[in-house]
Amino acid sequence: QVQLVESGGGLVQAGGSLRLSCAASGRTYGDYDMGWFRQAPGKERGLVAAIRGSGGYTYYADSVKGRFTISRDNAKNTAYLQMNSLKPEDTAVYYCAAGPRWAHWDYWGQGTQVTVSS
Repeated sequence: QVQLVESGGGLVQAGGSLRLSCAASGRTYGDYDMGWFRQAPGKERGLVAAIRGSGGYTYYADSVKGRFTISRDNAKNTAYLQMNSLKPEDTAVYYCAAGPRWAHWDYWGQGTQVTVSS
């Protein structure tokens, strides 16, 4: 079992930055791939970025490439999403997810709201 708790959301002006954190419980955190998803009102939840357990491979949705950076610190059981050059269309609830295999997201956090004002 892995429990995930997100933090770092908030209100920011367009062009600003936020860093989301996802703290995980579990002794085998480093075995899990981690992902960040987001869901805006009236839209489906979609994958924003993901990172392998080793940190050696990352994925980004086209809409955030060059602006967002996913990272992890396995010693701290924490994953991060650094979000720069934020746009109003980045406004959503952001969820952290973990899975034992790539794209198999078995565990989810409760979500954190990110609001970007224009």
